[in-house]
Amino acid sequence: YKTFEYEKQEAVADIGAFTYGKFLVNDYGEGIRLHIGKFCSIAYGVAFMLGGEHRGEWCTTYPFNAFISQFSYIEGHTHIKGDIVVGNDVWIGYEAVILSGVTIGDGAIIGTRAVVTKDVPPYTIVGGVPAKTIRKRFSDNDIDTLLKMKWWDWPVEQIQSHIPEIQSGRIAGLRKLFF
Repeated sequence: YKTFEYEKQEAVADIGAFTYGKFLVNDYGEGIRLHIGKFCSIAYGVAFMLGGEHRGEWCTTYPFNAFISQFSYIEGHTHIKGDIVVGNDVWIGYEAVILSGVTIGDGAIIGTRAVVTKDVPPYTIVGGVPAKTIRKRFSDNDIDTLLKMKWWDWPVEQIQSHIPEIQSGRIAGLRKLFF
């Protein structure tokens, strides 16, 4: 079990352009990866848990097979749920915990100290323990527009020329510009 600050874990993560933050990646050596999109804002103390989940349906949650070599033939502990995928333009609040196998959609907001155990749809705000949907950020039509527009994939010059529109709630204006 190793804890890395994000600058040190190239082997387990890929992080998109302009994403910033100081967060932990807990790697248990199970081959799980962290994928973070572009333009994400990740608060201090966020923890990404790349595996390490224990089997609640077994008689014991203790990983004997990991610590006593004669039992290494026992498979299935720890329980691997898969990579963590964080979309683009995601904001993750202070000390949130993201468990393995979770996908966070583009434009989502994760509340402070939330524990994310399930996928988060695009442009949805979640919070709590375990994290639950609080609300969508925009109407379904506006979310569809933003997902089709994918401003985070535009050339940097195009993004810079439209920052006043992008950094506003005027989605109808963006729709007129690009559709």
